[in-house]
Amino acid sequence: MVPLRLDKSAEPRPTTPTTPQAFAFLNHLRFKAMECRAKPRADLFEACALLQVTRTANQEAHAEALMRCLAQALGKQPRLHAPGTVEMSFDETWLVELGLACSRDDEASLSFLLGSRILPEHRRLVRFLVGRISEYFSLD
Repeated sequence: MVPLRLDKSAEPRPTTPTTPQAFAFLNHLRFKAMECRAKPRADLFEACALLQVTRTANQEAHAEALMRCLAQALGKQPRLHAPGTVEMSFDETWLVELGLACSRDDEASLSFLLGSRILPEHRRLVRFLVGRISEYFSLD
């Protein structure tokens, strides 16, 4: 029997944001997630309906709605690092890629990213929220 050797170079490397704007986008969501920890979870449909009725809703309101409802849309609690952390979790990498796809109007990537993780009944609403948040960041 030949002993199994692990090649250290084959270990996955931590993912980092691709641009300063992507890092700012991610940190904004991390800060919002921290603020929302003490708040009750919200229903995604109700949060989006309220944002569409409120004409003065801004980036902060959309980010708060996303972070309060993301666990419902994913079907599990997302893993987010503290603001300023350079490494990204899988959930954070997914959020950044979703924001980048929204900024580029990349329909194929949006469909794939939303379809791979978000429950079907929540895809349109998550896309709406991430799209509105990404408008404030030049992610490309």
